[in-house]
Amino acid sequence: MTRRIALALLAASALVLSGCSSAANDRPSVVVTTNILGDVVSELVGDEADVLVLMPPNADPHSFEISAQEAARIGRADLLVTNGLGLEEGLQSHVDAAVSDGVDTIAAGDLVDVIAYDDESGSGAPDPHFWTDPARMLDVVDGLGERLAAIDGIDADTVEANTAAYRGEIEQLETSMADAFAAIPRERRALVTNHHVFGYLAERFDFTVVGAVIPSGTTLAAPSASDLASLSAALRETGVTAIFADSSQPDRLAQVIAEEAGRDVRVIPLFTESLTAPGEGAATYLEMMRANTDLLVDGLAP
Repeated sequence: MTRRIALALLAASALVLSGCSSAANDRPSVVVTTNILGDVVSELVGDEADVLVLMPPNADPHSFEISAQEAARIGRADLLVTNGLGLEEGLQSHVDAAVSDGVDTIAAGDLVDVIAYDDESGSGAPDPHFWTDPARMLDVVDGLGERLAAIDGIDADTVEANTAAYRGEIEQLETSMADAFAAIPRERRALVTNHHVFGYLAERFDFTVVGAVIPSGTTLAAPSASDLASLSAALRETGVTAIFADSSQPDRLAQVIAEEAGRDVRVIPLFTESLTAPGEGAATYLEMMRANTDLLVDGLAP
């Protein structure tokens, strides 16, 4: 049995298990892979469609998986929204199957000016973490808004109005981030993270990425002893005062590197790749970016 046939049988089984309620729902259906894009889509489409976000709160986008029922929903979606730059590594086979089956799909990564990892962190592969740059998210909002408005059964005027309003909120976000980062002197704008996730933010707001605990663009990689020693040395040489670890990932390695740096280096959790549940600090894209801005300023400003 080929993998493709197995996926089809799995999806068919899930459709039977789901009963007739979904089939009887005539509302447009949008399926979104990551919860950050899911929040954006929900803001744009409002009540005009059912939105299924596959990635749960506090999950790792590189490794999360989905149920048979969720796989079936992908096949019935009026639109599938993905990152498209290799971020959803555990989900790629489902995305590929949906594309082959003719499911209308849009990759947010196709809507932005993509930068590549350097050779050390990813051999020139495209960096999928474009949401750390609010200006690039404006391009995503424009592209998603256009595609959502074109879905049969969705009121285009409502989506266009929602898109314009949300656009304004992101523009305000970018201005507030620039104002906040102005408190950090240029020589202190140095980032060390758990893996390479802030390349776009660094480019937009004039930070330097000194290194990462996992010297890769994916959390599925593992650092070697020499990688860790090299990062500890970089911390000492550059005078970096903080390591920013993902709040949903263990920070044990970051703590070890901070101790080995031989100076006062704090480990500060950020919300880098996943939204949280409501009340946990980053339930929406805007809340996540504002929280991270405050934490970066707190960790780097004098």
